[in-house]
Amino acid sequence: MINSFTDASACWNTILSDVGKNRGLLSEIERFARENRAPCKVVFGTSGWRGEIGTDYTFRNVRVVTSAIIGMLRSNDPVVMSAMGVKDFAEIQRHGILVGHDNRFLGPEFSMEVIGLLHKAGIRTWYAGEAATPELSAGIEMLHAACGINLTPSHNPANYAGFKFNPSDGGPAGSEITSVIEETANRMMKDALAPGAISTEEVESIDLTSLYMDYISERKTLDIQRIKKFISEEDCFICIDNVHGSTRGKIQRILGEGPRIAYLRTEDDYLFGGVAPEPSEKNMSGVDKSLKNSKAKLKLGVIMDPDGDRIRFSDGTTQIPMNYFGAMALHFLHVHKKINGVVAKSVGTSNFVNAVAGKLGIPIKETRVGFKNFRPYLLPSSKERAIVAFEESDGISGYNHTLEKDAIFGMLLSIEMMAVTGRNLSVYLKEIMDEFGYFYPDRSGISVDRSLSGEPLTMKLSAISRQYKKGTSLSVGGKTRIVADLITVDGTKLVFDDGSWLMIRPSGTEPKVRFYIEARTEEDKKAVFEAAERMTREALGT
Repeated sequence: MINSFTDASACWNTILSDVGKNRGLLSEIERFARENRAPCKVVFGTSGWRGEIGTDYTFRNVRVVTSAIIGMLRSNDPVVMSAMGVKDFAEIQRHGILVGHDNRFLGPEFSMEVIGLLHKAGIRTWYAGEAATPELSAGIEMLHAACGINLTPSHNPANYAGFKFNPSDGGPAGSEITSVIEETANRMMKDALAPGAISTEEVESIDLTSLYMDYISERKTLDIQRIKKFISEEDCFICIDNVHGSTRGKIQRILGEGPRIAYLRTEDDYLFGGVAPEPSEKNMSGVDKSLKNSKAKLKLGVIMDPDGDRIRFSDGTTQIPMNYFGAMALHFLHVHKKINGVVAKSVGTSNFVNAVAGKLGIPIKETRVGFKNFRPYLLPSSKERAIVAFEESDGISGYNHTLEKDAIFGMLLSIEMMAVTGRNLSVYLKEIMDEFGYFYPDRSGISVDRSLSGEPLTMKLSAISRQYKKGTSLSVGGKTRIVADLITVDGTKLVFDDGSWLMIRPSGTEPKVRFYIEARTEEDKKAVFEAAERMTREALGT
């Protein structure tokens, strides 16, 4: 069977069809990753470049992207240097670059390729080994490094690897940086200017978890001592599912081990047991089972993705997605910890937080999808600092914390909520909803003809904002609704007079139109979805 594969994709399909039986075929994937010289198109999306290992994510192409980054840094372009937060290439060489990876197949080997090229360019380099994205973000700040590279595709399936780049503030790279990397890398791909393999004999390792613990202590948004006291003294049970990811072992060092904490899926497994390693409702089954078997009064379970930047919560009775937890975090940090500022959220996130913020007199900042858009509100120098910043796709950070989304921060904050309120998360959530209102978010979408992808689709969908202006009346489920607000930050979002809303936006990666909706009752969700689809088909003429 080994010799029958002509490309990595076919091999991956066989591996993932039965990971227990076909795990041994990873040696073939390594062969493809090392021998495949085919170029690929490099695109840095909202969270870096991602590709299939052995197909487009190969040793050759990782070297090309690294070389493109070095070329960008050597250019001393004023726009790039400003976005990086450094003076020039000489400063980058002195301050250094922090390199890490998640638990993906060949992560250490790919990292050594990156480090070798950086060393050759005279750049000081720290090797973090297996690293969570928020740890690397905090580490950049603590080391005063010029930037960081984390080789991770976040929550993507096991056949993917990725490449994240963070400037000196530790946040996701903005388009001023990523557009230059893309242009340079794709030109090098086209011209087949891939450099040869580079190795390094001396690697300067760094303990990122230790730096992260120091970072939390210095920032003081979280009260680690209170969290640890709660776990040691109260009738509680905490269950943490690492899904074999890079958070494994890290939280043990922060919170310790004992009978009141259970850590799930901490073993080595490049294939994640055959599941998509995302913090989904389905993947929470192991956590929920552990919580239901516990007789503790206060219970909390969380699941985190492989690079530790996404998280989902449960207390055994209710699963709590970020749409709800973000609003709870705002309420807790403002009401219980007396932190003032604004709330930053992506435009497709639940308006539950809007209701909480409105009554508490907290300004609301809605941004485009992508955590990098929260940078203006998370920087310590910001005039409008975020109490909390979050997006519906399970990412969160908070006041005086990292510019990257941080699942570990979310987990620690949820424990502190329990310690301070004395309540399980579902009880605390119900109390907030009783006071500020009930909201039911969801998302869906439809496929469109591939010829519509990109600008043609965007142009056709723009008709929706022209037709349904503020003050327009329309029927939603047989009820008359008035457009109370029209937001065009990222697609078209119509907020209705009862607080329900719908948002229609083209996918940035597929020939699809995505719908984000929110109803005020569970029963009304279907009607809001139907309205979104009707508007979309009218705009597309289908």
